Amino acid sequence: MFDALANLVVYKWLGLNPADHFAAAVHFFVMDVTKIFVLLVLIIYIMGLFRAMLSPEKVRNYVRGKPKWVARSGAVSLGAITPFCSCSSVPLFIGFVEAGIPLSVTFSFLIASPMINEVAVVLLFGILGWKLTLLYVLAGLTVAYVGGAVMERFKLERWVEGYVWKIQMGEVALPEPDRSFAGRHQYAWGQVKEIVIRLWKWVIAGIAVGALFHGYVPEAWVTENLGGKDNWLAVPGAVLLGVPLYSNATGVIPVAEAMLGKGVAIGTTLAFMMSIATLSLPEMIILRKVIRWPALALYGTVLTVAFMLVGWSFNLLS
Repeated sequence: MFDALANLVVYKWLGLNPADHFAAAVHFFVMDVTKIFVLLVLIIYIMGLFRAMLSPEKVRNYVRGKPKWVARSGAVSLGAITPFCSCSSVPLFIGFVEAGIPLSVTFSFLIASPMINEVAVVLLFGILGWKLTLLYVLAGLTVAYVGGAVMERFKLERWVEGYVWKIQMGEVALPEPDRSFAGRHQYAWGQVKEIVIRLWKWVIAGIAVGALFHGYVPEAWVTENLGGKDNWLAVPGAVLLGVPLYSNATGVIPVAEAMLGKGVAIGTTLAFMMSIATLSLPEMIILRKVIRWPALALYGTVLTVAFMLVGWSFNLLS
């Protein structure tokens, strides 16, 4: 549907030549703008309905008194079974923080949720086979668990915004959510408007970068600079390339398949995929609502190092 719409706009209405680099870039831009914004609205709305039904207080009561490893394992498991992209996971993350759930535990959820979901696993299985799919899932679970544990040592609570503490101390009362269908719909639609208004510039910028890459970067250059498992600089390059882009694990799988088809090493491809799904500039903007820049910098650094280690490991194993 989105490809047909892009064909109509670019080749029929604009009359561009399909063989031209500019036409290829414009086609990619039109198709991805349409697809990503439609999916973004749908996913955030569905997530908003889910968030309106899920009480962070109940999760807090479950976590309270349990060993950290149990709480973190539960957060990773919850993240793995919720098929959200990074930006649609953030409002639930914010609710957990406001409810007083430890930051290290909530960060484990935030890492796992966009990186691992059932649809992505099925698609990966069809493209890469069960062995690499299993390795990817295990790597994602490990990054989520260990990443939260590492960040815990930096006492993240000192970088939480002041209003969160007032909420936790009862000085600021949150409105009682309306549990009716109309109330859930209103909450979900409010989340859509708030997040899309915050993100649209960054999404457009990310798609523009992707369109230029798609239309103007020669396949030979990709193979030479990103291909080959012995190219150690390709992995950090792929991670940094993925940061300004925005998608979820499911949406980026076709890109990963195309990269593999051009000869890009498996570890490099998966590091790129992880960085797009989990470490994006739009996500950072929303997270800034509850945590300060030092915590965001730590979060980005831990994930960048983890993704590079995963990429290098996969390249060595492949």
